Amino acid sequence: MRWPLSPARRIARKAFTAFEHFLHIEAASGIVLLAAAIAALIWANSPYGYRYDALWEMPITFAVGHFSFSRPLHFWINDALMTVFFLVVGMEIRRELHEGSLSNPKQAVLPLAAAVGGVAAPAVIYLLVNRGAGAANGWAIPTATDIAFAVGVLALLGRSIPSNVRIFLLTLAIVDDIIAVLIIAFFYSSGFHYAGLAMGAAGMALIVIMQRIGIGAAPAYIVPGAVIWTGLLIGGAHPTLTGVILGLMTPVVPTRRRKLTLVELSRAASEVTNETIGTSDLERLTKPLQTLRLARRELLPPVLRVQWSLHPWVAYGIMPLFALANAGVHIAGVNLADGHARLVFIGVALALVVGKPLGVFSVSWVLVRVGLCRLPTGVTWSGIGLIALLAGIGFTMSVFIAMLAFDEPNALAAAKLGVLVGSLVAGIAGFTWGTWRSKRLNT
Repeated sequence: MRWPLSPARRIARKAFTAFEHFLHIEAASGIVLLAAAIAALIWANSPYGYRYDALWEMPITFAVGHFSFSRPLHFWINDALMTVFFLVVGMEIRRELHEGSLSNPKQAVLPLAAAVGGVAAPAVIYLLVNRGAGAANGWAIPTATDIAFAVGVLALLGRSIPSNVRIFLLTLAIVDDIIAVLIIAFFYSSGFHYAGLAMGAAGMALIVIMQRIGIGAAPAYIVPGAVIWTGLLIGGAHPTLTGVILGLMTPVVPTRRRKLTLVELSRAASEVTNETIGTSDLERLTKPLQTLRLARRELLPPVLRVQWSLHPWVAYGIMPLFALANAGVHIAGVNLADGHARLVFIGVALALVVGKPLGVFSVSWVLVRVGLCRLPTGVTWSGIGLIALLAGIGFTMSVFIAMLAFDEPNALAAAKLGVLVGSLVAGIAGFTWGTWRSKRLNT
C-alpha cells in the first residue's frame, strides 16, 4: 500500500525533480525555437518581407512627465526582454555552482575543460579564415552552444541516451554560457562611463540591503533591477548583463524560518484533511489553505522558485520572439560575392561544424589519456562524440553576439546565415550520429 505524500514531501519531491523539469522545458522549447526561426526566414524572404523589417523597427516610447525614452521594438526585445533570458541563465549558473555538477570539482573538471576547448577551437578557426579580412571582431560568434536546440535533439533520440550524457552536455552548455557572458562583458561593451557603473553598483547594494532585511517577494526586486539595467546601459556595458547579475545574487538556500514553516505546514495540512469539517465550515479552511500556498515560497530556495516561474516564459515566449525578430535573414540580399561577408559566413559555419566538435572531443581525449580526468559513469567515447557534435548548435547566443560584433548589414546577415547553416549541419550530424549509436547499442 502506498501512503499519500504529505504536502512537505510533495514540495521536496518537486525540488529534487528540478533537473528533469529543466530538461523537459528545454527539449520542448527547442521545437518552438526552431519553428520561430523557420517562420522568420520564410517571412523575411516572402513578398511581405518589407513588413518584417518595418515591424521590428517600429518605435516604442516610454514617457514619464517630460522624460521620454524611445527605441525600436528590436531594441526592447534584444536589450530588455533578453535580460530575463540572461536572468534564467544566471540563476541556472548559480544553482549549478551551489549544488549541481559545477559544485563538485572532480565532476566538473572534464566538462569545464571540454567547454573551454569548445570555445577556443572555433575562435581559432574563425580567425584563421578571417585573417586580415577586417572581420576579426566576429571571433566569438561560434563559441556558444544553444542549450534548447541541443537538448531538443537529445530528446528526439529518446531514452537510449544515458542520463550522464545529458548532464555532461548541459554542464558544458552552462559553462559555455558563463564564458559567453564574460566575452560580452569584456569584449563587446563600449567604453565605460563610471557614473553609469556607479548607478548599477547602487542597484546591487540596494538588492543586498533588501535581502538582509528579509524581503523575499520577487516583484520587489524589479525596481533595483531596473536601476542596474539603466546604469549598465549608461555605463557602456551591455544591459542584458543585468540578468546575470541578478541571477547570481539570488539566494540558493530557503529562508531562515524553514523549521517554523514546516510546523505551520503540518498544522495546516492536519486542518485541511480534518474529516469533521463540514460544508458549512469551509470558511475555516481559508487560513490553512493560504499557509499551504505560502509554504512553497518558504521551503524552496528563491533561486529555484523564481527560475521555475520564469523558465517557461523564457523558453516559450522570449526566446522564440528573439528568434522571430533576428533569424529573418534576407537570403537574396546577402552578398557573399563580397570577400569580407563570404569569409564571415564560411568562418562561422566552419567553426561551428568543425571547430566545436574538435575542441570538445580533443580536450576531453587528452585529459582522459593523461589521467587527469575519467569519463563519467555510462559515458563512452561515442557519447562524447555525440556531445561534441551537438555542441556545434549555436543559435540564441551566437546570433546575439553577431549583432554586437557587426554594424555593417551585409556582414551581420552573413554571420547570421553562417550561424543558421552551421547549426543546422551540426544538428543533423548529431542526430545522425546519435541514431547510429543507438542502433549499434541495440543490436
